[in-house]
Amino acid sequence: MFYYISFLRPPPLQSTTYGNIQITPQISNDLRTELFDGSADIFYSWSQTSGFSSTTAGHNIFTKPNKLTTWRQATAYKEIPVPLPPGARDGQSWRLVLGTRLTAGRDGFSVIGLHNKDVGQDLFPVMSMPIQFGSRVSKSPKQEQIERMYRLRPMVGEGAGVVLKLTEQTSFDLDKKVWDSGIGLSSWLVGLEQSIDAEDLVLKLKNVIFSRHSRNVLELGKNLSAGIGIVGLTLAALRSTRPLNEGAQDRIIATDLESAIPLIEHNIAANASHLRNTRLEAAVLDWDDDALPEFVESFPEGFDAIMQVLAICSFRILTNTVLTLSMADVTYNTASFPSLVRTLSNLMKIGKVPPLVLLGYKERDSTERSLWDLASDFGLSLQRAGISAGGGGTPVEIWLGQMTEIS
Repeated sequence: MFYYISFLRPPPLQSTTYGNIQITPQISNDLRTELFDGSADIFYSWSQTSGFSSTTAGHNIFTKPNKLTTWRQATAYKEIPVPLPPGARDGQSWRLVLGTRLTAGRDGFSVIGLHNKDVGQDLFPVMSMPIQFGSRVSKSPKQEQIERMYRLRPMVGEGAGVVLKLTEQTSFDLDKKVWDSGIGLSSWLVGLEQSIDAEDLVLKLKNVIFSRHSRNVLELGKNLSAGIGIVGLTLAALRSTRPLNEGAQDRIIATDLESAIPLIEHNIAANASHLRNTRLEAAVLDWDDDALPEFVESFPEGFDAIMQVLAICSFRILTNTVLTLSMADVTYNTASFPSLVRTLSNLMKIGKVPPLVLLGYKERDSTERSLWDLASDFGLSLQRAGISAGGGGTPVEIWLGQMTEIS
């Protein structure tokens, strides 16, 4: 389980250059249904995004972190005043960053290190959207989005490395936020890319998804983890840092329901600088539809249906008849399992060689594991390949699967 700092009462879109702003910080699980059971010192910092002076133009300015409050469940709904950025002037925009002292380091305390083996041991920091400051501001609406930053590789020298910036909604829309399984699976992929030794099936997966050849990837989701695109973006960014054969061009499709597509597209565009030789797209795929969408049929080499990334953070990678399908948090609704299994079965039948399956899973109810039996019925055998423990409680499990027969 991972714990996230967020805003129960978000900051405003605009603020005057005097006084303070009022927020209510929150520490909870991914669904915001379980509050952090403990106390934690929350620190704040400001990051300037516009209105730079001639001496600071082009620099990423963060103020020194200061303690804001000690968070406890007993005061979970208390409004907290936050002092404004020092010297805030008309026309400037600043982001508010909340984190803990434990996450301090070269990244300040604003970045989540997916490359760390103990990812999730610290509370995940959060960053507001830009707040516009002015001397005359009428009552401003509250912000409806937040951002989190994820580092995929450790910093080397003065280089910034690869840091993804992903936007989420502050609403309770399940398809517009990050889920534990998405973070756990993304972190596992980062570790896999860096690993030296691996068991047979894990090594087979690594050789497929980190090959020098072109890869077509499908992320499979519905209402969940693919919702902000973290798994697809992680894989695309990792592959973009690796040497590929001349002319190689990846294609990764993140799929979800139509309501999730705009946010996925936003996050893809925001991280375009990290995508080299990789075409990452968002597309609609609904498990409840009897037929696969038309875009699946448009792919060459018979792997069209496999070239998707579904909203449940599942990928499908394929090149020359080699394919991998990955999923995260697809098991949130057992009533949807028959539709999911039918979709998986149809995808597995495309092409000459069935894909490998990669699943990130966090148990929320024991009945969810009926998916394993349903998968076995059409010849898909799953085995656990690892876990991501996070901050305690229920871990994220990583499962790998391959077809033992085609029904």
